[in-house]
Parts: sequence; C-alpha cells; structure tokens
Amino acid sequence: MSTSAPLALALANLKDPSDPDQVFDAFVQFVTDRGLTLYPAQEEAILELLDDKHVILATPTGSGKSLVAIAAHFIALARGQRTFYTAPLKALVSEKFFDLVAVFGSENVGMTTGDSAVNPDAPIICCTAEILANQSLRRGGIDAFDPGVDQVVMDEFHYYADPQRGWAWQVPLLELPKVQFLMLSATLGDTAFFQKDLKERTGRDVVEVAGVERPVPLHFSYVVEPLGELIEELVSTHRAPVYVVHFTQKDAVDRAQSLLSTKIASKEAKEAIAAELGDFRFGSGFGKLLSKYLRAGIGVHHAGMLPKYRRVVERLTQKGLLKVVCGTDTLGVGINVPIRTVLLTSLVKFDGERMRHLSAREFHQIAGRAGRAGYDTVGEVLVMAPDHVIENKKQLEKAGDDPKKLKKIVRKKAPAGHVNWTESTYERLIDAPPEPLTSQFSVTHAMILNVLARKDEDGKPINPVTSMTHLLTANHDNEAKKRENVRQAFRIYRSMRQSGIVEKIKIPTGVVGGRSGYRVQLTVDVPDNFALNQPLSPFAVAAMDLIAPDSPTHGLDILSIIESTLDDPRQVLFGQERAAKSVAIAEMKAEGIEYDERMALLEDISWPKPLEDLLIPAFHTYKQSNPWISGMELSPKSVVRDMLEKAQTFTDFISRYQLERSEGVVLKYLADAYRTMRQTVPTEHRTDEVEGITEWLGELVRSVDSSLLDEWERLAHPEDLDLENEPEIIEEETLRPITANDRAFTVMLRNAVFYRVELAAREDYDAFDRLAAKDGWNGDDWADAIDPMFEEYGDDAIGIGPDARSPKLLQVTKSVDGNDRVWKIRQVLDDPNKDHDWAITALVDLDECDAAGEVMLRMVSVAQASDA
Repeated sequence: MSTSAPLALALANLKDPSDPDQVFDAFVQFVTDRGLTLYPAQEEAILELLDDKHVILATPTGSGKSLVAIAAHFIALARGQRTFYTAPLKALVSEKFFDLVAVFGSENVGMTTGDSAVNPDAPIICCTAEILANQSLRRGGIDAFDPGVDQVVMDEFHYYADPQRGWAWQVPLLELPKVQFLMLSATLGDTAFFQKDLKERTGRDVVEVAGVERPVPLHFSYVVEPLGELIEELVSTHRAPVYVVHFTQKDAVDRAQSLLSTKIASKEAKEAIAAELGDFRFGSGFGKLLSKYLRAGIGVHHAGMLPKYRRVVERLTQKGLLKVVCGTDTLGVGINVPIRTVLLTSLVKFDGERMRHLSAREFHQIAGRAGRAGYDTVGEVLVMAPDHVIENKKQLEKAGDDPKKLKKIVRKKAPAGHVNWTESTYERLIDAPPEPLTSQFSVTHAMILNVLARKDEDGKPINPVTSMTHLLTANHDNEAKKRENVRQAFRIYRSMRQSGIVEKIKIPTGVVGGRSGYRVQLTVDVPDNFALNQPLSPFAVAAMDLIAPDSPTHGLDILSIIESTLDDPRQVLFGQERAAKSVAIAEMKAEGIEYDERMALLEDISWPKPLEDLLIPAFHTYKQSNPWISGMELSPKSVVRDMLEKAQTFTDFISRYQLERSEGVVLKYLADAYRTMRQTVPTEHRTDEVEGITEWLGELVRSVDSSLLDEWERLAHPEDLDLENEPEIIEEETLRPITANDRAFTVMLRNAVFYRVELAAREDYDAFDRLAAKDGWNGDDWADAIDPMFEEYGDDAIGIGPDARSPKLLQVTKSVDGNDRVWKIRQVLDDPNKDHDWAITALVDLDECDAAGEVMLRMVSVAQASDA
C-alpha cells in the first residue's frame, strides 16, 4: 500500500469499510487535510452515492465535480468493488490517471486508452468511453454474469449527444444494469428522461444534484468596441487572465500577432516572464513566434501546438505571468489554468459541414471556464459584436452630433454569405438552457461481433438474438430510428453469413421448450482486443508477410504498412498534396501543356501513397474473413517515410509543407507511428534496418518534444511514478546529441546520403545549391563530378530503385586517422551495367552534427574507384 497516497492510507485505516458513516468521515478528513471544504452539492452527491443511488451531477464548471468523482472511487474501493472512470479524450484520461495515482497509489489505478494498457487489473480503471462501451457489449447485457465493473463515473456526459461518438456513452447505460453510475457535466439540460430510464432499467434510485449557484458567479456583457482597446482595459483593471476564444487556430495566432502593438505587460512583468522561461528552448518556425508572444505577455494555446509549448503557456498563466491567452474553443474541454475573463470573438463556428451559431451547450461550456474557485470572486464572459458593427459604432462616434457627417456615413453590413450574430443571439444563448441530449445510438459490425462473442460463466455462447434484440429495442432512439437500426442489423448479419463468419445451426428437438430451433453463432474467434487497440494492426501484421525480409526496401516498406493503418494527419497530407501539385504545375508549364489540360491532370495528383497497389487489394481480401474491420478503410501515406527518404529534420519537414501551425499534429503522428512500430512489428520482420528506423523515429520525437514518449514510458511503468517530485515543466532542456544512438544516427546518415543519390539521378542542381552550406559542394560542383558518369551511361546513369538501396552498396568507416568522431561514408552508385565502379565519398564530423542537430556531410568526391 502506498503510504504517500492519502486515500490508500485512509482505506487501510477504515475499521469497518461497510459503514457509510466511516467512509464519509474518512473522505471528509482527506478533503480537510487538503485545505478544502465540501460544497453542499458535493456533500449531497457523495451521501447519495453512499446510499447506493445513481447520481447525475449537473453542477456548473468550477464547482468541484472532480472531487465527487474521487469520492465515488473511494466508496467503491471501500466496498471492494471495481470502478471505471471514462472521459472523451485520451489526454483527459491520462491526466485523470495521474491524479488518481497521486491519491490512491499506483497499485490501485490502471488505464486503457487504446494506445496502451497500464495495470489493467487494477480496481480503478481510467479509459475512454469507447473502451468501456466495447467491454459492455462483450461482457454486459441483461444476462451478464460478470461484466467486470461495479461502478462507472462518466465525465463530460454531454458527449452522449455527439453524432459520431454518442453511442459509447449510451451503451453502458443499456448493458450494465447492475452498475452504479455517476454522470458528470456542467451542461446536461433536462435530465428527467435519464432519471426515469435508469430507474426502470436498473431498479436503483436516481438522484440529480444540480447546483444553480456557481461558487464563482459569472457576469455577462456584449461588447461593441475594438478588441485591442478592450483587452488593454481588461488588463489594466485587473480582470486578467483573459482567454480570447477563436474558432480556428489561424485566428488565434493572428490575434496574438495583432496584440503585440497593445500594452499587455509592464517592463517588470516581461522581466519576470524571461526569468521564468530561463533557458527553455524554442525551436524555429512557430517556436520563434511563440517566444516573441510570451515575452510580450501574450500566450497562444491550441491543439496544433507542440505539447511542450502548450504546457509553457499553461505554467506561465498559472503563475500569473500571462495576462492574455489567445486560443481555440478547446478551452471548453478544459485547460488547467485559472481564467478570470473569457472573451468570445464570435458566436459562429464551422462544424465540419457548415458555418452555424454556437449551441447553448457549446456557449455555456466555454463560458463556464471563466472565474476559478480559489482564484477569483467573480468571472466575466464578454462577447464581441461582429467587426462591421464595431466599425459602424466608431464612425458614429467620430461623426458626433454633426448632421452632415452623420448623413455621409455609409453603414457597413455583414459580409455576403456569412452567418451573422447580434446582441439578440448573445441574449438568447445566455438565457437558454443546454439543449436536451439526443440519442446517437448506431449499429455497427463491431457492436454485433461483440454481442456474438458473449459467453456465460461456463464459457458457452449466450444467445445473440436475445442480446441483440434487447439492444435494438431498449436503446433511446425514437421508433423510426429503432426500425432503421433493426434493418441495419439484418444487413450486417446477412453480410456476415455471406462471408462465412456467422452460421445458423439447428438445435435438436427438446432443447428449446420441447421444440427444435435455431442458433446463430460465429465460425471464427474474434480477437479479445480487436476493438480496443489499433483496429488495423492485425492487418498490418498479416500484410508484412507480403514483404520479403531480404528486400533492399524491406524497412521502408514495413514502415509504409504501419503508416497505412494510422489516422490521417489531414493538415500534413494536404500540405504534401499542395507541394506535389506545385511541382507538377511547374513541370507541365515547362512542357507547354495548356491550362485546361493542366487543371484536368492536377485532379489525379495527391499526396504520396507507397504500396497502395499492393495493400488496397490485400485489405479488401482481408476484410472478407475479418468483418470486425468493416467500415474502416486503409489509408496509404508517406509522412515518416517522406522524412526518411528526403533526409528531412522535423524543422525541414514543417517548413517544406508549411505546417508551422500544425507542429503538434505532426509530432503526435510521429509518436503514434513510433509506438505502433514498437508494438506491432513481429520478430521475423524486426530486422536491423527496421530496428534502426524505429530507434531513429524515437530519437526524432524526443528531439522535438520528449513529453509524448516520456508520458507513454511512464504509463508503461507505473511502479516508477514519483508524483511528489515531478519536475517543473519550464526548465532548461537537455538536448540529446543526435549521434548518441549509434543505430539511429546511422539510419539518418544512410538516408541523407541516398537523398543525394536521388538528387544526382534527377540532376537537381538547384537542390544541391540549397545543401551547399551543409555539404560544402554547390550545384556546379556536383555537375562537374557526375557529368562524366552520364556521358558514360546515358540519361539513366544513376539508379534509385531497390537495388540502389542495397546495404551492400554503402560502406561506413567509423574512424578516420584514429579519430572515431569523424566517419567516412562511401555510397556506391547503381549504374545500368552493374559495374558499381562509381561512388560518392564524404566525411562526417559527429561533433559538427551534434552542434547542428542534423547530418552534416562534407563531400570529398564523386568518382570512379580508380579516380577517387
């Protein structure tokens, strides 16, 4: 038992864990020891949980719902029960995991997100809603004997109405009738339906605890004045920190830029910020911009930023050093910083399909972040009028009472086609309660397969028809939607029978009430974790057998298989497509192709998709015998491979595809690729080249921002957690030399050299000019060196196919004249006759590479062996 975990110690000291009074008193003591006092709503909710009731906690943001969730877990542990905490985002799940480890001890807390599983048999499990939903489908139901869960804490329960993910919040309510639920949200609206439904379904009483009074009251205002002036006033009148809410990342960054001319921070404040930042390392690209903003007292916070940058902004704000933070509406899901004032720049957002007004729920989720208990006595929510309204007011004020000037004013109107908002829109949202939560139940292959895989306590299949009938009739949809769900279930069932995954067998006479009958059952074993981990990983493993381990491109091809199963980083792919089309347009213009034909040809140009012709047919074949991936699509792409083949650093890649505002998206993709490479590639395909690529990828992620991998490693080894001595986030970063990992650096070196081989094959002398500062050779030097080879062999003198990548053609000598910090590289060129008597020779100074943070080649020669 962790003596440093206060609630673990409190549990151990309970004389009678079955006594609700003792449990309540022990928890109150824990709260008191932390210098807190329970609010009436918190106390009421905890007492109702102790009375074994379902609790719907619909209190405002900042009213301590998280503390009630901790109490629920404490009550469950005292009863010897297993309790689950669910949240909509992996980031929130991992944050809650660390919070619970701190109070309950690492041995009592586990986590499952789909990327990783930590201590999965622990009595407290933190997971995404989809994880619990799939477990409920597999092990729950009205005939369940042991669903493996006794209590569920469902955070952000308003996601029940999310069109894509809402099913995951509904399924546990349908399939876990013996479980106690605690449902949390500040924006639930009318919960009468859930109270009635849960009572009828489970027989357990349901209580709603809804506090109408916020611990920190909110004041609302509609503002018709220039934003810069307003922010300056808010800062000067001690109404900061101000979170300026935008609905695109670009707008948030642009706003920060525009505020540089506004007086936000005093000289003393800027000095304090600089001192707090210390030697924190900002990278090039967006890092340089952020450094400039922060030193002016302005923060930026959105999902496209690197995690280390977001944490710097959060830490500076927590310490009261940033007066203004420009961010996106992800604030509604919660960033852990004290916000005094929330300033919305618009009441309109793009929802993926169209521009529309904010819903009342969205508005109140964002507004609720203003005013934090323990920091403020009041919170303010300000809504900006549209730009044209503010401009019209300025003109009127400038004209004053002069009739002539007033007559000359041409009032501006909202831009044509734009969704406008007015003060009436604002007033409606303030007064409007959150919209009723609407059911988003849906039937999928995965749902039906989970139900088909149910077994009783003896390991025998449970009648799936009965189970599925319950799901189809007991869900919360209206009757028309329920009928459509039934039709969808039959369509999926028929497709499964046609593919041989499901069979209908006759039961002998006398088994079913003296009559013969039929039973539906699976003909294959469904993997236990098929819906919990990377869904397409089993296909990736199967597809690897299409690649020969001795192929010269084996490592890159294994990487491409892995990349095809990862979620698409849309910003990156669009950037690659733009770049590809730009190159194609230049080439077509040079060839004299007419405009209309050029435009038609551009339609066929997309981002690079290695192995597409091999993988797509294989995937369609795989689907026929593995229906749990039905509805999913493979997505060949080249992000990591592109970086490898072009020998790009993270900075090079960001710059090449203009992804400065999406660095966080790129990093997360790289980290996901690294984890999947480590977890998925089987032993027979884990060659030296694959191991080298994997290590290189890990080093690349760590060199950009180690926090994603550090968190993953910490989650993989919870016994090593030391939450009492967590390091400060803002500290001098120790940069790991890029040559520290010999295998990873060798991969970087090999690809850097081969990239030059590809440039030489294409005679791209402009690119060589750009590399001159690194290599010491410009385009003219390369032209002089390789022209004789083209004269000898013709236009196809230098091969770049699989044979050219053979490890046999690369020689690395890891010491020159006794100096092991200088290496010699000799890349033999693949000519049409396979003479292999031409080679590139270069020197590599490892210290120079470490200083630069990338491979620095020093060209020696490109020549025949006799001339080298």
